[in-house]
Amino acid sequence: MSRIHLFEFEDQQWLPEFIRNYMTDFLQFLSNKTAMYRGIVPVIEKALKESQTNQIIDLASGGGGGLIWLNAELRKNNPDLKILLTDYYPNIPAFEHTQKQADNFDFVKTSVDARNVPENLKGLRTQFLSFHHFKPKDAQQILQNAIDTNSSIAIFEGQERSVPSIVAMLLSPISVLLTTPFIRPFKIGRIIFTYLIPIVPILVLWDGVVSSLRTYSVEEMNELISKLNNKDNFNWEVGKVKSGPAKILYLLGTKK
Repeated sequence: MSRIHLFEFEDQQWLPEFIRNYMTDFLQFLSNKTAMYRGIVPVIEKALKESQTNQIIDLASGGGGGLIWLNAELRKNNPDLKILLTDYYPNIPAFEHTQKQADNFDFVKTSVDARNVPENLKGLRTQFLSFHHFKPKDAQQILQNAIDTNSSIAIFEGQERSVPSIVAMLLSPISVLLTTPFIRPFKIGRIIFTYLIPIVPILVLWDGVVSSLRTYSVEEMNELISKLNNKDNFNWEVGKVKSGPAKILYLLGTKK
């Protein structure tokens, strides 16, 4: 199945901020409650060790991803860990909620472009469920910027470009309907635009299917790496890891 880069509502500048936030809040809630990142804990610990850092600079954080659960796991072996949340469209209420869950979270209020990260943000760069949002030229630029600033990077995708993954995305509106009352911080607008005017489940359905169609395969990730300048200055690892009932695709680049 060839990669198809259709549009996602979440990427559109005209989408009302509160609707985008409801969508990213759902993704954060689901990833934290299902512990979908259990299998990648060793990958991140390896990246932190090889990068000789205790700070994660999370790019395209959305609603904070599954970082609340993941943070608790990582701190067992890295008690001094710090995590900084950033996004091109920062979801400030979600970032503030995440910050309240642990004393080692912080966030950047202003827009941060994963393709050109400010040089003062030092640490292991991570991306969770967001790399597929970028076309090949931009995805390559994300990796090149990491090399150019001597910053290690770890990228994770929780879906694949496959029929089973697409079928799973078709069921996502059910998950939205079941979980919405439990998502925090509570917003009456979230209830309205989920149940009375079901915009959120419809957009989550579309973006979920498109996310699968956009996801880079292991071979395509390796091809992106092959086109990078000074790529030999980094150690690269691309693969899949079993995590619960699913597999997580990952790309890891650590400075030599």
